[in-house]
Amino acid sequence: MIVNFHKYQGTGNDFVIIDLRNNNIQLNNQNIKYICNRKFGIGSDGLMLINNHENYDFEMKFFNPDGSSSFCGNGSRCAVLYSFHHGLIQRKCTFLTNDGVHKAQIINEDRVSISIKSPKEFNYLKNDSFEINTGSPHFIQFLSEINQLDFLSYCKSIRNSKSYKKKGINVNLVKAEKSNIIMRTYERGVENETLSCGSGVTAAALAFGYINSNISKVNVQTLGGDLTVEFNMKNNIFSNIYLSGPTSFVFKGELNI
Repeated sequence: MIVNFHKYQGTGNDFVIIDLRNNNIQLNNQNIKYICNRKFGIGSDGLMLINNHENYDFEMKFFNPDGSSSFCGNGSRCAVLYSFHHGLIQRKCTFLTNDGVHKAQIINEDRVSISIKSPKEFNYLKNDSFEINTGSPHFIQFLSEINQLDFLSYCKSIRNSKSYKKKGINVNLVKAEKSNIIMRTYERGVENETLSCGSGVTAAALAFGYINSNISKVNVQTLGGDLTVEFNMKNNIFSNIYLSGPTSFVFKGELNI
């Protein structure tokens, strides 16, 4: 079976997009793992399937490289730009994805903003750490230095700990610099460090806002580029959360599955 695909990236998170609007392709877990494999398939941090929806501009289903499903912030931004490039939407739209309905806006040709739902879970832990679910679960820890440690070993010890091993969790290590933050991410499903993570960036920014209650906009530096999170917070409740940053088309092609 020959499948047409497009590849997009958002601050270094790369995604394969397959448009199902005009075909009836059925992909199983093995197919998804193959497509995302960087040695035998196309290679990506995730797979997105685009389809029509009677109530929204489009529907996007996201899959991690291990075949599991979750919300993906940078993936959603890429899906919005793809939909704009292919005439599904104008500059503003509403779309359905894994955790529900989101609004989005094309700010310019390479910058996309999407709404993020208020956290399903927000727990302040000891040692400057948080558990925050912004569509996907995240362990956020603020450290004075995030580059002078064995990053993978440290994050794997958290991700595979008794508390998180079964369901998995994304691990985000954060360094604060005045009103901005720097972040590195270990993603469940990828089981490795990625250059960026939209839902993780959002979670880290909200945690930073919780610590510094006078801010409503946070610039976040990741290995793949800079993102911005804006929000309102009242009585430790977050609303009007928006994630924005650069996004671009990479290439398109065909794959024999």
